[in-house]
Amino acid sequence: MSEQIYLGVDLGAESGRVMAGIWDGKILRLEELHRFPNGGVAIADTLRWDVLRLWNEIQHGLALAARRFGKSVVSVGVDTWGVDYVLLSKTGELLGQPYHYRDTRTKGMFQEAFAKVSKPEIFAATGLQFMEINTLYQLLAHQQRNPEILTTAHRFLMMPDFFNWCLSGEQAVEFTNATTTQFFHPTNRTWSMDLLQGLGLPAHILPQVVEPGTRLGALRKSLMERTGLGAAAVIAPATHDTGSAVAAVPTSIPGRSNWAYISSGTWSLMGVEVKEAVTSPRALELNFTNEGGIDGTYRLLKNIMGLWLVQQCKRAFEAKDRSADYPELVKLAEAAEPLRSFINPDDSCFLNPPDMASAIQRFCRETGQPVPETEGQIIRCVLESLALKYKSVLAGLEELTGTPIEVIHVVGGGCRNMLLNQFTANACGRPVLAGPVEATVMGNLLVQIRSKGELGSDLRSVVRASSEVTEVKPQSSAQWDDAFGRFCQLSQP
Repeated sequence: MSEQIYLGVDLGAESGRVMAGIWDGKILRLEELHRFPNGGVAIADTLRWDVLRLWNEIQHGLALAARRFGKSVVSVGVDTWGVDYVLLSKTGELLGQPYHYRDTRTKGMFQEAFAKVSKPEIFAATGLQFMEINTLYQLLAHQQRNPEILTTAHRFLMMPDFFNWCLSGEQAVEFTNATTTQFFHPTNRTWSMDLLQGLGLPAHILPQVVEPGTRLGALRKSLMERTGLGAAAVIAPATHDTGSAVAAVPTSIPGRSNWAYISSGTWSLMGVEVKEAVTSPRALELNFTNEGGIDGTYRLLKNIMGLWLVQQCKRAFEAKDRSADYPELVKLAEAAEPLRSFINPDDSCFLNPPDMASAIQRFCRETGQPVPETEGQIIRCVLESLALKYKSVLAGLEELTGTPIEVIHVVGGGCRNMLLNQFTANACGRPVLAGPVEATVMGNLLVQIRSKGELGSDLRSVVRASSEVTEVKPQSSAQWDDAFGRFCQLSQP
């Protein structure tokens, strides 16, 4: 077959890009067309997303695609992080600047919610891990602080669905991102209307939920004129970036659950793929989550504060004129004393502190541990703590599924951190298979390709054929077992 061109727009918390997928029927080759920075914008004591700038960057990437490939682009689709949303008026006006999930407005919203609907009832209606950043608590905060906007709102769209609306004009929420809201039912697979009613939140603003691979329409005519693209289709991939990343895990054992994944980036999402959501009392006790995947699957997982910790440490170092890039920081960490002090990566003090390095030092001081002083000691503390957190989550996954996990796939940008990969293998006592780096955009593009009928059900065979994977074997497991005992004293499951 002749080569076909698909476009994947992948927005992460730190950067975004427009990528071309060049498909020859067997191999998917990626070409980066445009990369741009992303991050929260502080305004009037709040933290927001600059969605208009992001949309302008996406349009620029589409224009570059038109210059490179002409009108031959088959389709385009967007994936982003979860939980955040946009509100539109009946006439399609943007209502307010969308909030960033790290904004402080959700503090205390657990208590507001549990006063109306109990925690077990919320879990039964959603199957989701309890985090104050979840959309449910964001909407409660919106209702308290900006009630006039929520009252005016005609349509609620998750972040990737907003950009797919910008592309096509279609207002729908895709399944994988809908499941991150904590008001989507894990077995009925519909919005949890009773829960929303119990919390006094508007349900009429919610659109239909569509499956990954749904054709939303063609590009808006005005967008085709501005960018030079032809009438490409707009496809909803697995719009939650982790959903797309897990679709591109290069396991060679489809249908079996003896492998776990870590989608490693700003967040670490660690879990397994299951056919049905796991909503047992023990899953609630361990605070696991059930997020949607492709082909009707669920991702039983835990959200872990991931390389955000390193990103913000780097920012703190730079603020003190101690500049070092990520590879340098990893080298410094590698040279530092091992297994000296740990943090609980998911402690709320690390959600968005003004100085991450100082927050880590304070945590170690307050828990009676040696305080990391140098850049290398601080980064090593973070990386070892993440690896030990993965070991804890691994035990929970095996308990909830009743299946021993034999191998851990690490995908996404964080899989390039080979020191963290080695720590993960050591702590978990399992081999780690690292790669592909571009799992998210590969999953996005492969769902688009399959939507056109150019690919069967086994997306992962294409991933294996199109990417490189590095195996990392565990070492020094006894030392890590001892360290895990100390770590568990700092961290709840």
